[in-house]
Amino acid sequence: MREITTQTITDAIANLCIEINYRMQPDMLAALERALASEESPIGRRVLQQVLENARVAREAWYPICQDTGQAVVFMDIGQEVHITGGGLSDGIQEGVRRGYAEGYLRRSVVASPLRRENTGDNTPAVVYYDVTPGDRLRIGMIAKGAGCDNMSRLEMLTPAGGRAAMEAFIVDTVERAGPNASPPVVVGVGLGGTFEKAALLAKRALLRPVGQPHPDPETAALEGTLLDRINALGIGPSGFGGRVTALAVHVEGTGTHIASFPVAVNLDCHSHRAKSIEL
Repeated sequence: MREITTQTITDAIANLCIEINYRMQPDMLAALERALASEESPIGRRVLQQVLENARVAREAWYPICQDTGQAVVFMDIGQEVHITGGGLSDGIQEGVRRGYAEGYLRRSVVASPLRRENTGDNTPAVVYYDVTPGDRLRIGMIAKGAGCDNMSRLEMLTPAGGRAAMEAFIVDTVERAGPNASPPVVVGVGLGGTFEKAALLAKRALLRPVGQPHPDPETAALEGTLLDRINALGIGPSGFGGRVTALAVHVEGTGTHIASFPVAVNLDCHSHRAKSIEL
């Protein structure tokens, strides 16, 4: 049994909130550089150059990458041999977000109720998901999720008879409908199977994978490549000005589902894509 204190987790969460909002991660920078190398549209190239310049200035001058510093989404993969000590885990995670957004001077964008719209003042509650895994390690994945791209996400309960053709059409149509509103070039998270809520969770978790890293299953990796080609053929381009690069990557995650169901969820992330995973 390995012990990890709640304070250690709080500190790690606070640091993650600041780092992902101020420093674009290497995988995303590399994806944008690849996009710049392949983009042929002059306007599209200028947009990509500006996105990369913005990331450089944010990193060197210590500014947030985007004014929408997002709602914190936290994935906690807890080894079954880990014992959390020194306080409640959920409280410690929320305190980490509270501290990170205060110490990082990050915009507080969370309201306590979608109806009353009263700002909580500290960017909590974060959205937290827990999973128990083998071993004695604790893995924390965080996404700072802006509203522009999240609002363009969709979920559809397809019929099994629709098959792969309907699934691909729905995913491509989701990106096409989003157009410039999701701030392309986007990273596309796709969840297949499970139930209504599981598909959406898989789509969001897919965004934690390093940008452009193919799925380890060859068939799923091939599907990701097909979807990426179809999405980029839409011609939406960087910031919607037209071009070859509408998406930087498509990440697909799937699981088993009922014989009568075919849930498909698409979760979009923008050209700032603030995500990182660490292990304690």
